[in-house]
Amino acid sequence: MSILYSKIDLGQLQLKNHLVMSPMTRCRATGNIPTSLMAKYYSQRSTAGMIITEGTSPSPNGLGYPRIPGIFSEAQVEGWKQITAAVHDRGAKIFVQIMHCGRIAHPLNLPAGAVVMAPSAIVAADEMHTDSAGKQPLPVPREMTGEDIKNTIAEFTRAAKNAVTAGFDGIELHSANGYLLEQFIRPNTNQRLGNYGGSIENRARFVLEVADAAITAIGKDRVGIRLSPYGVHNDMTLYETMADDYTYLAQQLNDRGLRYIHLVDHAAMGAPPVPEAIKETFRTIFKRTLILSGGYDAARAENDLRLGKCDLIAVGRPFLANPDLPARWKTGAALNELDMATLYSPGPKGYTDYPTLK
Repeated sequence: MSILYSKIDLGQLQLKNHLVMSPMTRCRATGNIPTSLMAKYYSQRSTAGMIITEGTSPSPNGLGYPRIPGIFSEAQVEGWKQITAAVHDRGAKIFVQIMHCGRIAHPLNLPAGAVVMAPSAIVAADEMHTDSAGKQPLPVPREMTGEDIKNTIAEFTRAAKNAVTAGFDGIELHSANGYLLEQFIRPNTNQRLGNYGGSIENRARFVLEVADAAITAIGKDRVGIRLSPYGVHNDMTLYETMADDYTYLAQQLNDRGLRYIHLVDHAAMGAPPVPEAIKETFRTIFKRTLILSGGYDAARAENDLRLGKCDLIAVGRPFLANPDLPARWKTGAALNELDMATLYSPGPKGYTDYPTLK
């Protein structure tokens, strides 16, 4: 009997299968407000046991990209309500990924008064699309003050509470892929002095304070976190003590008892693979749910579940072009090809128009 397609309990939640749809930015939130088109998109993909939404900002400062959603205004919360209802109607669970972009942002994509900020004033060597002026080099971010840090933790806390109001089953803190939470962890982006820089205890402090605040606000069973050890996305670099640093994080997160850790491996997209030893370390130290993602097909997903490497398998791009991915994997049906040209373009093309088997 297959494990992949069987039910599993995630705390008080029962998932209809062991497949999770990974968080993926799609840039369809007009005015940063979730739309009915997004509700259709997520409803179509409710064949997954659980969906983790695209990165969603806790504040105007965290938006970064054009047309990504937020969860800091009443209109945004109302917009998300139609999405959570649509997903629940089809028997899936849904967590919202809270993503503050930090230095991976451009002022042209931010509302008036918002600021590009980061742990240190270190620019990312990259460009970003803006709707008004095309591709632009990323700016030097403002180094966050103690007050900025305090305010940002409060914004994450408010976002967690808003998520519950919007009907989400929980939140995922995005501490991966080079965004703000990971910018604090990594020494190439955090060269601060004082309580938030230097040692791993200090570099992890902000992430753990955000986690603590979210747990206090909505409960540990509603809080997960995504990590990308060995990730190099958004101008992140590898460093000598990385394994030790992430072991420390695993221990600290286990002590807090949050719902899950979601480890992402970008090897399938050309990044260095996450060593098996790191995955095994998390599996050994972290006593609650472990989600693995990165380049999975059905056979490898089933195998890793059987070997006990993780509890859930997260899948990204195959879900974009195949809303009925579990059925296609289960029957061996051919997969639709992903239209890369429409990944981030507005409108339904390449978003809600992929065919299903039925």
